Amino acid sequence: MRDRSRIMPTPNVIPFARRALALARTEIGALAALFIIAFGALAFADLAEDMREPGEQVFDWRVLHALHPYADPARPLGPPWAGIVAADITSLGSTALLVLFALIAVGLLLMLQKRLSALLLVVGLAGGLALSEGLKAVFERERPPLVYQSVHTLNASFPSGHALLSAVFYLSLGVMLTRAFPKRRLKAYVLGVAILLTLLVGCSRIYLGAHWASDVFAGWSVGAAWAMVLWLVSYAIARRQQRHHAALQDQAAPQAEAETEISAPA
Repeated sequence: MRDRSRIMPTPNVIPFARRALALARTEIGALAALFIIAFGALAFADLAEDMREPGEQVFDWRVLHALHPYADPARPLGPPWAGIVAADITSLGSTALLVLFALIAVGLLLMLQKRLSALLLVVGLAGGLALSEGLKAVFERERPPLVYQSVHTLNASFPSGHALLSAVFYLSLGVMLTRAFPKRRLKAYVLGVAILLTLLVGCSRIYLGAHWASDVFAGWSVGAAWAMVLWLVSYAIARRQQRHHAALQDQAAPQAEAETEISAPA
């Protein structure tokens, strides 16, 4: 008869399994980030190729005409107040407001001792601005006709700077802030708000006639890919610095100390 004690799991198996599961979850996140980077790059390349072909812009014109069905091309679809709301939403992706939000977020991250995240957020927004202006200079696509535009525009159209920068800032900030919240419900809420803001800003640019639909799709693609690059850099640096106890790494919130002080008897 076989000795069943030989095939029973030892006490060391359970901690090992937990560590393996935690590692698998982390690596799945890294693989997902790599997938988003690859998908964003391929999507942008495809949109850029289609943008140069005159016959491939039929979709952009259909979207523009569908959103401006009235005799006055400058009036977008819907009640008059919808354009005002869209203009307010689109300002959430402007460079001025994003820089202001970034200064506030960097201050918050520094108070939370997230020095690495604060640095990467600054680098990410600066890099996103460089990407936006550089790609616009390369492609030099004209915006939709002025008669369709409900807001003032300045430079080239492809890709949408508002869509790109909002994706970089809000997605990067959302991912970084999830580390400050222990509960999954709060993490999901923060990421959901970040994605929602990114989508709203991009859609408002199309609705107001400031960009072609493909401009916004391209901005989302580049912005999401760049945000994931920042996350991977943060992930790699954090793992390396934790081994060497570097000063730049993000520090965990002192929850244990706070709980001890609160629970201590008077």
